[in-house]
Formats: sequence, C-alpha cells, structure tokens
Amino acid sequence: MAEHNKKGNFGEDLASIYLERNGYLIRERNFVFEKAEVDIIAEKDNFLVVVEVKTRASEDYGTIMDFVSGRQIKQIINATEGYINLTETDLETRFDVIAVILNQNPPKIDHIEGAFYPTL
Repeated sequence: MAEHNKKGNFGEDLASIYLERNGYLIRERNFVFEKAEVDIIAEKDNFLVVVEVKTRASEDYGTIMDFVSGRQIKQIINATEGYINLTETDLETRFDVIAVILNQNPPKIDHIEGAFYPTL
C-alpha cells in the first residue's frame, strides 16, 4: 500500500475513534457510489453526518478547507445521494470535514461541522 494511503487510512481510523467518543454512530466507512467515495457516514442527533477526512503531516500549507475542492464536494454530494437512495434514509444531512494533523503528539483533530452545503 502506498505511503499516502497508509497515512489516509490512519487518519480515517483516528477520525472514526474521535466521532465514536463524541457520540456518533458510524454507519459506513469508505462508501463508494459510482466513482465517488465518502470517507465516513455517521449518525448523531437525527442527522446523517457525511465526513470528509483530510490527513496532513502538518498545518504548514494552508487551512484544511483549502484541500477540499469544489469537484470533490460535488463527488461527495453525489455519493451521499446514492447512499440515501440505497438505504432509504430520511435523516437531515450535514457535511463535515475532519482534519487530522500528524506532527503533534497526540495527533491534532479539528472537526468542522457543516463545512459545506450542497448547491441546488
């Protein structure tokens, strides 16, 4: 497995642990619909929470939202619509981003709730 994939998987593991410790129920990890993937789909307080995880070695190269492109947001929304249709979920949906910064001990986790919204 490529080093960046190992780092990404490690970040997703840490994000999942963080979410569970904060009362989220993890429903799916690495959900793929068509060519789009969602890192984590969770549930909390009657929300379907779709989480994009960004794992970085440091915070030196910009804010975490600088690394979530408009194209990526569209893919996440597409995969989320597929998930909702497949599971017949009727919860309100929220899109979050979790940043995992590895150069700190323990790794720093920043959780941005409602980081982006689907555009109609």
